[in-house]
Amino acid sequence: MSTRQEKLEALLKQEIAEILRKEFGDPRLGFVTITDAEVSPDTSHAKIFISILGSEVQKAEGLKLLKHAQSYVRQLLSKRISLRTVPTIDFRLDTSIDQGMKITELLERVKEDS
Repeated sequence: MSTRQEKLEALLKQEIAEILRKEFGDPRLGFVTITDAEVSPDTSHAKIFISILGSEVQKAEGLKLLKHAQSYVRQLLSKRISLRTVPTIDFRLDTSIDQGMKITELLERVKEDS
């Protein structure tokens, strides 16, 4: 991965988090955390991994809402960063966090049983 990709990933994580926190005014979204970003080698596409606090239904609704607003978030992003071409955004749920929480819960149960 190039240094340019790494810098762009960090910038996207920071700016999109700010956009969701300050400028995205939909109360249905709930608490969202940007966990990671992956930018394609040509920097034209970006996968933005998110974690949404809540039940599976709330997570699905939040992801659906963000997917619907991808172009709007990209438009706001283009006003905040100076790039010739702002990458297209694809929001995805970060399942690694859910798996980590399940493993932690299982370890706690084993610890209590012994």
